[in-house]
Amino acid sequence: MMQEIEIEYKNLLTEHEFNRLLRQYFFPKEAVTQTNYYFETKDSLLKENGCALRVREKNGSFILTLKEPHPTGLLETHDALTEQEVQDFLNGKFIEKANVTNRLNTMHIPIQSLVYYGKLTTERRETIYKNALLVLDHSMYNETADYELEVEAPSEQIGMQVFMAVLEQNTIERRDTPNKIERFFATL
Repeated sequence: MMQEIEIEYKNLLTEHEFNRLLRQYFFPKEAVTQTNYYFETKDSLLKENGCALRVREKNGSFILTLKEPHPTGLLETHDALTEQEVQDFLNGKFIEKANVTNRLNTMHIPIQSLVYYGKLTTERRETIYKNALLVLDHSMYNETADYELEVEAPSEQIGMQVFMAVLEQNTIERRDTPNKIERFFATL
C-alpha cells in the first residue's frame, strides 16, 4: 500500500513575511504550480473522522490522497489517477482505487458518497534547510489568497527545531494555521 507519515509544521504569513523569507533562504525563482481538488461527503463524514481527501495535479501527474490523523503527524494513503479518472471524479463518477478505497471502507464511507467541492491552486517553492524541507506556498481559492510557510521533516524534533528557528530568526509571529483543506472549506 502506498502510505507515508507526513510530519510538518505550518504558519500563515503576511505577503511581506513571505517575500522576506523568499529572499532570506535559497528558494528557486520560479514556483511549481499545483492544484488540489477537494472532496467530502454531503454530511462531512471525512471531517468527522479528522480526514481529508484530495486529488493533486502537479507536473501532469494526478495523485489521489487520503489524509488521516496519526500519532506523529498525518498518515497519507495514495493512489495514482489518470487524467480521465480525474475528470470522472470531478463529474461524480468515482472509480474505486485500491489503497484509498480500502481506507475509506474501514471508516464506512462509500466512495460513491463523495462530492467534489472545488479547487485550490498553489505556487510552491521548496528548499532544503538544516535537514528539513522549507516550503513557501502562495495559494489561491474561492476569491481568497494566502501565504504559508511549511517545514517538512523526518522527525518531530528536527521539524520543530527548524520551524521555530525560522520564525524566531525572521521575527515572525507563530499563528494558528489550519491546513489548506480547512481554509478552503471555510470560504465556501
